[in-house]
Amino acid sequence: MTMKSASSIERPPAHRGMRHVALFVQDLAACERFYVELLGMTVEWRPDPDNVYLTSGNDNLALHRAPGPVEGPQRLDHIGFILPRPEDVDAWYDFLRAHGVPMKTAPRTHRDGARSFYCQDPDGTTVQMIYHPPIADR
Repeated sequence: MTMKSASSIERPPAHRGMRHVALFVQDLAACERFYVELLGMTVEWRPDPDNVYLTSGNDNLALHRAPGPVEGPQRLDHIGFILPRPEDVDAWYDFLRAHGVPMKTAPRTHRDGARSFYCQDPDGTTVQMIYHPPIADR
């Protein structure tokens, strides 16, 4: 097989963005409750007792029961949920905090006009709730 030079290969059509994340979790039931009951996702598919696939309509979050203790530093920094308006950030902060969700930061407006805060799911994954103007309306 002969490889073409990079300059002779055209870029394929644009992708639709990252809409699937898969996480190993220690407490599958608690994480499912967090994403379904608090963040409003729905169960899309439960192939077996160790896996559940969730959606909010245009994305997919797979929760996989970790086969054992997850070792080493978390390589994933955080996952983010896009909010349609900046004031929604504060409403989500108040809602999640009232439900005992551990907060990492308070809501703040960033230099680029985005507004967000960070919290943690029951397994310790950092979750960002963010209004980001370039993609909030998509």
